[in-house]
Amino acid sequence: MDLLRKIILSILILFITVFALNAQDYQTQIDAFKQSYADEYAGDYSKAAEDLKAIYDAESYAQNIRLGWLSYMQGLFNESMAYYQKSISLMPLSIEARLGYALPTSASGNWDAVINKYHEILKIDPQNSLVNYRMASYYYNQQNYTTAYGYIEKVVNLYPFDYDGTILMAWIELKLGKLREAKVLFNKALMIRPNDVSALEGLKQIQ
Repeated sequence: MDLLRKIILSILILFITVFALNAQDYQTQIDAFKQSYADEYAGDYSKAAEDLKAIYDAESYAQNIRLGWLSYMQGLFNESMAYYQKSISLMPLSIEARLGYALPTSASGNWDAVINKYHEILKIDPQNSLVNYRMASYYYNQQNYTTAYGYIEKVVNLYPFDYDGTILMAWIELKLGKLREAKVLFNKALMIRPNDVSALEGLKQIQ
């Protein structure tokens, strides 16, 4: 009986010790993040990053994704991509990490990498309105209006009275020669945003 009590007491002491260490570790991280946010707010992105690097844990998703952002804000695009990619490896279904990865890659002009990450997001979440809109915008600027339409149609079906989706779809319809559909959408855009310059220009081109 005494042996059993000793075993139970040992387990209890170990549990309390581990709990205390974890609590201390969490507080250290919380303090580091708090200081990092303060330094970022002050505009010192380098210091904000150093606050986290001082406690850096390669297996921490939260630290990696924040360092990805702070590196991007410093213009350290390769470093930023590495942190975001590490975040993705830690959380393979993370959409936010992929959206983050698109920041330094687009800033460095690597559009193939951006589109690749957007495709990955749409495999996880086919109805993601933000990515579908960005894909539509990309292909519109590439003058690939048919492909752009496939993406913007999803956005407008999800958000029928959203200005950004409506006006982009209107211009895509116009470029595809679908004048009646374009006119309807330009007028809808004017209901959302009266006197909108882009919508008025679109209607002028139809007339």
